[in-house]
Amino acid sequence: MGEREELVETLDRHRELLRRTVRDLTDEQAAERTTVSELCLGGLIKHVAAVEARWARFITGGAEAMRGRDGDRHGPGDPDAWAAQFRMAEGDTLAGLLAEYERVARGTDELVRTLPDLDLGHPLPPAPWFTPGAAWSARRVVLHLIAETAQHAGHADIIRESLDGAKSMG
Repeated sequence: MGEREELVETLDRHRELLRRTVRDLTDEQAAERTTVSELCLGGLIKHVAAVEARWARFITGGAEAMRGRDGDRHGPGDPDAWAAQFRMAEGDTLAGLLAEYERVARGTDELVRTLPDLDLGHPLPPAPWFTPGAAWSARRVVLHLIAETAQHAGHADIIRESLDGAKSMG
């Protein structure tokens, strides 16, 4: 197995751990906050899909391409809009959020498999959490997506256990 397949396989393993946390839930359960955090399971699925889509756009088009329909780049320009991506909005369904996550994931996987060079990079957007003037390669972005997905899978596991005692990683 080559590097690209290892990256895709590792990212997909963490995606699966995250998806496992929402197995057999209703939309109402997926939207429920079970801790003092603002996070809910459906909101985490929504957030991770949006972040992965933004970073995939970065790989192909740089920081300017990270802008989505709402104009957001990567961070909280509008605190209400930033917080909303962690919640299920009216009309959101868990099935719909999972379908969008699957669509985004397949696109990212195809990009990683077919990109001419994983060393292709772009300067990062200005943000307080990035070193000024830093650039990331496509490889570094995929590593970031693995870390982001793994981190949120852990959050989701705690939320699910608080919801009904089920554990996805224990």
